[in-house]
Amino acid sequence: MTQRYFIEMAYKGTRFHGWQVQPNAVSVQECLEKALSTITRQTIAVTGAGRTDTGVHASYFVAHFDSSLLNLDNPDFTHKLNSFLKDDMSIFGLSKVNSEAHARFDAVSRTYQYHLNLRKDPFTVETSWYFFRQPDVDTMNEACRILFDYIDFTSFSKLHTDVKTNNCKIIQAEWSQQGYNLIFTVKADRFLRNMVRAMVGTLLEVGIGKMDIVAFRSVIEQKDRGAAGLSVPAHGLFLTDIEYPENVFGKKDLTVF
Repeated sequence: MTQRYFIEMAYKGTRFHGWQVQPNAVSVQECLEKALSTITRQTIAVTGAGRTDTGVHASYFVAHFDSSLLNLDNPDFTHKLNSFLKDDMSIFGLSKVNSEAHARFDAVSRTYQYHLNLRKDPFTVETSWYFFRQPDVDTMNEACRILFDYIDFTSFSKLHTDVKTNNCKIIQAEWSQQGYNLIFTVKADRFLRNMVRAMVGTLLEVGIGKMDIVAFRSVIEQKDRGAAGLSVPAHGLFLTDIEYPENVFGKKDLTVF
């Protein structure tokens, strides 16, 4: 008999080559599997809710794994697991779920944030992108509202990806600014490879006057990655939330042990 667990966690992506295990590179998945396997003395394979790219961070991430140990959902195990991980990874807790629950396929939405700093800041150099010009936030939010009119976001997708459709339903898209910090928040039922970074790059062109609102709409309608702006650097991007139906995961507990 085995028990399936959902594991809630966060990681700073600076030293990782993304979530997924790959040869000759350090990944989040590899580090987590090694720690779990060492502590449980079992070979543990972990399935993540998605595949963040090299340098991308996650302030909230979910993965699942199976184990014959039936009592891992406790603060002592969480504390022990954290002690096996470096400071750029943190485990919030484990929850028992049914054997069919899936961290990736059961997710109903994901939320990303992109962080820009309008003033060079040595303390956020690895977690935000320094953008030296003040963009027009109101105009960028006007462009954001256009995103709700469409579902095909081929123009913001990395080329030659192995997906069946480029359709996504945007649930939230907005810019906010506090002092020198500028944040783009976007929530959708699914995301394409490189979608958020390409979207941010294109919206910034609107914000600095290189592209108007009509042209931004045209970029989406062309369904051509070449029509959109450049992708912004990975280190400003955070996966910040993943939502599941309550019958799969229940209410999230963000208590850090």
